[in-house]
Amino acid sequence: MVREHDQLLDWVERVSMFLAADGVPPMAGRILGWLMVCDPPEQSAGQICDAIGASRASLTTNMRVLTTMGFVTRRTKPGERTTFYRVDQDAWERVVLRQISALAAFGEITRDGLAMLGARSVRAGRIREAQDVFDWLAKTFDNAPPPPSATRKKS
Repeated sequence: MVREHDQLLDWVERVSMFLAADGVPPMAGRILGWLMVCDPPEQSAGQICDAIGASRASLTTNMRVLTTMGFVTRRTKPGERTTFYRVDQDAWERVVLRQISALAAFGEITRDGLAMLGARSVRAGRIREAQDVFDWLAKTFDNAPPPPSATRKKS
């Protein structure tokens, strides 16, 4: 059992380090990683702290980050004061779709920059490079299959 817990914590740390590369605080990554593998899937703050070695203050701060990002929901159970946390259903899909939408919005900003400077001007070269990537991304997602939740709902 100790070996399994150590393996889980190693995996949780991998999740944390992966997300940290994109600016997610390491403790938020650990919490999310733990909530992805814990049993039961809903955990109290105390259970999470004990499992990953977090302080209550750090957990509270980073749980706020995860709920704001849309990864984690909190709930209470009838007759209990304890708050439980879990990875929200379809959280990954919603977060990724929101990021894609944000990238598309930045693509609009780069288009405006090209219009402002003149698309072929030397000065607009860096914006043009960004715009080329956003155009490629838009084509890629225009041709992508529907997200997993759409497929599950049809079944």
